Amino acid sequence: MSAKDTDWDGVRLHVVTGKGGTGKTTVAAALALALAAGGRKVLLVEVEGRQGIAQLFDVPPLPYEERRVAVAPEGGEVYALAIDTEEALIEYLEMFYNLKRAGKAMSKLGIVDFVTTIAPGLRDVILTGKTSESVRRKEKDGSFIYDAVVMDAPPTGRITKFLNVNDEVSGLAKAGPVRKHADTVMKVVRSPETAVHFVTLLEEMPVQETMDGIHDLTEVGLPVGGVIINMEHPPVLDAADLAAAAEGTLDHDEIVRDLKAAGLEHEAEAVAADLIAEAAEHAQRTALQRREKERLEAIDRPQYVLPLLTDGMDLAGLYALAKALREQGAA
Repeated sequence: MSAKDTDWDGVRLHVVTGKGGTGKTTVAAALALALAAGGRKVLLVEVEGRQGIAQLFDVPPLPYEERRVAVAPEGGEVYALAIDTEEALIEYLEMFYNLKRAGKAMSKLGIVDFVTTIAPGLRDVILTGKTSESVRRKEKDGSFIYDAVVMDAPPTGRITKFLNVNDEVSGLAKAGPVRKHADTVMKVVRSPETAVHFVTLLEEMPVQETMDGIHDLTEVGLPVGGVIINMEHPPVLDAADLAAAAEGTLDHDEIVRDLKAAGLEHEAEAVAADLIAEAAEHAQRTALQRREKERLEAIDRPQYVLPLLTDGMDLAGLYALAKALREQGAA
């Protein structure tokens, strides 16, 4: 699928957030692969220092530099950057204050941690600033170095505060390099070239956090992208059996007869009881997914569904998720 057929034609910064446990980092990596397909060059940025990207792509821990971690279908490339807050602050001091040596001294004295602890807004400015710089960076011929940048961002509960850096630095600086840098970051974050995507599971709490997060971003004028439903459990029973399982009316005797016919003569009763219990649990989960999906349909944003990978997550699974995103028009 070509870029012009996607929901986010023209978007160059894809911010991926989600409640903890929803598979946010996995989806960000899959999206980077999907966007790189067809010969594009994409940067995947990690800002939380967990080295989750390295684990997903089965590479050594990433240093504070951009490194290629994967080749996408049809020749694209995915590069990755794990932002080190300390190194980024030193880089920031050198860029705006010509204080590289002082920055290294500050690091040795532990002042870097002190500064970013008493002024957490500065940490966010540094992290978002490094990412937005990657979005803006160009080759000598004027073309962008990266066709797209994907940020594996903080969880949903913190995403609005993290991205809305102007508010965060308002108490730190009214003018000067910090303010100017924050203003530059906000131009990127608020532009039509940015989209914030929410990863959720079809469960009550992640869906509620997604809805709240979208509301909060909209309130402050930040651009919302799509909702990516991760790890959907497909129904394994037809509608009639699901209804019977939910109502507790599955025919126990019929199941026992079928099991005996299959050669489970002695275990039939116990296995039948286990199957009925599992069917009831499956019916309950399927009904929950249906209800939560209906809640999400009230949100006027593109939605994408990624399946539960029963064999676990590995590189093959990551490419499978990327393919699913491409087929649904996400990339």
